[in-house]
Amino acid sequence: MGWSCKGPMFTLKHRTDPWNQGRDCTGRARRFLALRPSPVPRPRDRRGTVEEIYASTTFRKALLLVGLVILLAAAGLVAATAGAAQVGAGDVWRVVAGKFLPAYRGTAGELARTVVVDLRLPRILLAVITGMSLAGAGAAMQGVLHNPLVDPYILGLSSGAAFGAALAIVLGAGFLAPVYGSVGPYLVITNAFVFGILAMWLVYGIARLRGTAPETLILGGVAIGYLFSAGVALLKYVSENEALKELVVWLMGGLWGATWEAVRLLFPLVLASQAVLLYYAWDVNALLAGEEVAGSLGVNVRRVRLLYLGAASMAAAATVAFTGIIGFVGLVAPHICRLLIGNDYRFLIPCSSLLGAALLLVADTGARTIMAPTEIPVGVITSLIGVPFFLGLLLKRRSQISL
Repeated sequence: MGWSCKGPMFTLKHRTDPWNQGRDCTGRARRFLALRPSPVPRPRDRRGTVEEIYASTTFRKALLLVGLVILLAAAGLVAATAGAAQVGAGDVWRVVAGKFLPAYRGTAGELARTVVVDLRLPRILLAVITGMSLAGAGAAMQGVLHNPLVDPYILGLSSGAAFGAALAIVLGAGFLAPVYGSVGPYLVITNAFVFGILAMWLVYGIARLRGTAPETLILGGVAIGYLFSAGVALLKYVSENEALKELVVWLMGGLWGATWEAVRLLFPLVLASQAVLLYYAWDVNALLAGEEVAGSLGVNVRRVRLLYLGAASMAAAATVAFTGIIGFVGLVAPHICRLLIGNDYRFLIPCSSLLGAALLLVADTGARTIMAPTEIPVGVITSLIGVPFFLGLLLKRRSQISL
């Protein structure tokens, strides 16, 4: 027969007890339980819950955007003070506050007002607008076309704009010689914008025949680009010396044509483009997982792709018409931002735009001051910055790059 050993809170049963049958064995039971391993408390996850992780990540990304805004403001201050005419930071503040703050009563010298308001401030704002447009367009196109080497010029935009500008410069100087001096700049800008948009829509028309697949868009853009490049080469061949010089300078890209009128025209267009890119950011995030996944989540893939590319290309074409071809900003800025902020397009678009604006502003400041008073085309500076980055991207991530 078995026996039981009962304590205050437990009961132990053994088969036999030849020596202690019937005795109270509470102490023995407690010693037995003391030999059992105590449960190890489960450590709390230091990373916290999913909501806490998401909130922390979002806060860090927002903090990075604030840092980029501060960096852009600092670059703008340096650009406003640097140049052949020396203007102090205090004078810049008084001039800018006097122009944009009606209640401000400070005064600045006439030289500082002329240099800052008429020359440097429009150029700074044009550099910011152009950098935001090109970098935001580059990030958008890389996302919807699933290609990390895409930039805003991949759809033939730059070649089309170059052909339009060449047509205006070469033929306009011949057929409109009496009035070309007054209407020439407007003719070049208009032609560059129109032909840039025309090239973009030709690519879209070709892609619609094959369902707007990314490969069709890219290859169609390459084909249209070669077509317009042939036209530019032909116009170079038949142009006069002065027209050829003006065309070559335009093709190099620069911000020397910055005016308040250009800023007023471009600002609402680029702002509307950025709004469209941010509005469809969630859809592009879904598209990154694949067209089938995005379609199953209710995303109209074809519509989102065309709207995204259209908004990006429209803003890029408008800025290129005023500045010429400035390369690599739309390639470098998005990749740097991906390293800093990830692939979430709600943050990648503003991050790329701010960083692109800062990069172009710094490059333009260098172009103005390195060989002052001689000015280097800013497209040369951005190419010198972008080519090493592009090669590094090819070498380090070649296994991840697919066309």
